[in-house]
Amino acid sequence: MSTVARPVREIIGDFLEKGPYAVVGASNDRAKYGNKVLRAYKSKGWKVYPVNPREKEVEGLTAYPDLASLPEKPRGVSIITPPPVTERVVVEAAEAGARFVWMQPGAESPEAIRIARERGLEVIGDGSCFLVETRFRG
Repeated sequence: MSTVARPVREIIGDFLEKGPYAVVGASNDRAKYGNKVLRAYKSKGWKVYPVNPREKEVEGLTAYPDLASLPEKPRGVSIITPPPVTERVVVEAAEAGARFVWMQPGAESPEAIRIARERGLEVIGDGSCFLVETRFRG
């Protein structure tokens, strides 16, 4: 793997090109970003899996306790968790065969970005927001 990261705009374009996707930190609380991001995927008609070990279902979709439990390999993973959790999630994402991780604002940390890149993932962790990029207003 190259140690030089591609420009983030290019990575975002590739991330949005196709799924399936997973949202780690998906929530049933519509005020939380984990719910808003999941609804943004759904509003586009994209295949998305909510990941939350405390939920059985989120927004009408079966929720999974972790990325390893998904019925198929996610291509892109949106992460809406505190940075120490994000650091574990990026390891899970790599082990699950994901290509991309998108750390939503507040989920990123230099360590999580380092771990993700070290494991071969393409990273969006510069403060770019999935909701802004997809123009979701829900």
